[in-house]
Amino acid sequence: MSGIEGTHVSTILTVTLNPTVDIYLEAPRLISGGKNRAKLSSVQGGGGGINVARCIGRLGGSATALHTSGREVGRRLDRLLDEEGMDHRRIEIGSDTREAIVVAEEWTGHSYHIVPPGPELAEVEEIRCLEEIVVAAQHCSYVVITGSATPGLRDDFCAEVAHRIRPYSTPIVLDITGMQLRKLLQEPVFLIRLDRREAADLIGRPIANFNDARAANNYLLDLGTTEHAVTTVGALGAVCSDRDMHYEISAPPLAGPPRSDACAGDSLVAAVTYQLVQGNPCVRACEYGVAAAAATVMLPGTEVFERATVDALLPEVRTHPTSRR
Repeated sequence: MSGIEGTHVSTILTVTLNPTVDIYLEAPRLISGGKNRAKLSSVQGGGGGINVARCIGRLGGSATALHTSGREVGRRLDRLLDEEGMDHRRIEIGSDTREAIVVAEEWTGHSYHIVPPGPELAEVEEIRCLEEIVVAAQHCSYVVITGSATPGLRDDFCAEVAHRIRPYSTPIVLDITGMQLRKLLQEPVFLIRLDRREAADLIGRPIANFNDARAANNYLLDLGTTEHAVTTVGALGAVCSDRDMHYEISAPPLAGPPRSDACAGDSLVAAVTYQLVQGNPCVRACEYGVAAAAATVMLPGTEVFERATVDALLPEVRTHPTSRR
């Protein structure tokens, strides 16, 4: 496997329509009766695109997080991102940004991520979001659209974003689910990442191994909707596919048991996009993404990797190519 090289850094736009303020608590042991006493460990901004921007920054890249922000919780989100030093732009909405709770149980080492649905956008707010995304996308090397949709968001919102961006030839990386993904399958994009649940819904069977992941990627590629498809297979790793080839990318062995997968997908998407901006081939970018996801699952709650850990795990990633022909 070749190493990852490249020094050029350019701006990536990430889009988060439904961000969160993540409140991370640690409890000795969770019980069903009485009170569970917990220690406040951290409070930070979250949501798919914000997490991706944070990970890109960890890798030394440049990303701008475009996100909605509403009322008191939205102001807290803005302050947290400012204090973190993240380059971000808010789109003001009239309802409160959502708050999410992550509880880490010390006894088992497991984390529990409790996420409410978030605010519903008014029609004028949807239009404003669409317009701001399209304007910002004209000046970026890649656009990453990831994270959950807001309740009631029209099903073709992401499809229209892709349609409106197409004249500017800005590559789009997608990590979306449900009807937003299905409506978008008529619009050509650069890369789509599927998790196991979404991939299973598309092909009608569980994603248990690399064969299943290849089938999910074939489904997307045969539609002609994407140049590259990446389906993750949990602890096994991922399959990265293009018009000609499948690449089975096996995850590196971990030093200990996984602690939380809350930001594993965001870590993978961030590392892949960062490496694409460096000019690396998609398969090499996906190898780095698998290493980044592995580095993140070893951490509790919504913590994300350190670059040194990713670089240390990368030599243990293994790739097996097979022809799609």
